[in-house]
Amino acid sequence: MILAAIGRLDRVVACTKYCADVCPEIRNRGTTIVADSWTASTDQIVAARPDLVIAAVPYQEKAVTEILKSGARFLGLAPRTLADIYTDIAAIAGITGALDRGEQTIQEMLQEIEATRQQTSSRSRPRVFCEEWGKPMITSQPWVAELVAAAGGEFIGTPGKQTSAEALLAQNPDVVIAAWCGAGDRVPLQKIIRDRGWEQMPAAKQNRVYCIRDEFLNTPAPTLILGLRALAATIHPDNFPRASGLRCISDTQ
Repeated sequence: MILAAIGRLDRVVACTKYCADVCPEIRNRGTTIVADSWTASTDQIVAARPDLVIAAVPYQEKAVTEILKSGARFLGLAPRTLADIYTDIAAIAGITGALDRGEQTIQEMLQEIEATRQQTSSRSRPRVFCEEWGKPMITSQPWVAELVAAAGGEFIGTPGKQTSAEALLAQNPDVVIAAWCGAGDRVPLQKIIRDRGWEQMPAAKQNRVYCIRDEFLNTPAPTLILGLRALAATIHPDNFPRASGLRCISDTQ
């Protein structure tokens, strides 16, 4: 998505299916679909003949080895915060000769995040739990915590760390958001509430349990703005319109 935002999709010779899901115009170009940075294949990379392979966490050691064996230059990204993501955008823009577009993209992200922060600054701050994986339960990354704060919520838990159903229940979140890596918008919301014994949790009792497409929160790219809009709609639904990529537990009843 970074390459799409800075106008360099023409440089892409191959990408993962997750990239194509969030940037469908790639498929229209007939771009080769390859394995991701968890299951990378040397043969696939060599066949695509790239000058540079760009990948972001999470990595598996074997997959990194496969990338390095291809002989292509490798840019491995491991951002944690929004500031890290801005730096990565600038780096990719510099490598591809799109410095101005990169700076424009960063400024647009900063402006929308700040505008959302201003809209929510005087409102109540519901307690929000976001998870990026369900078994084991893993809290969303630090950049998601920053977006939750900008959207007017109080982020519960330690970003990027494992937690438990019992620990989370004791914290009584007002809003629960599941954005499982690789699951798109298919997280079984009713099932996780039932299986975890969360029926009496404030979020569950008020039907404030949501799924946000994982690409909108887990992809460290300009698509995070779509995640921000979805977060704002869940945290302050009376003040922000229903966003794309968002599903509420009540939608499935």
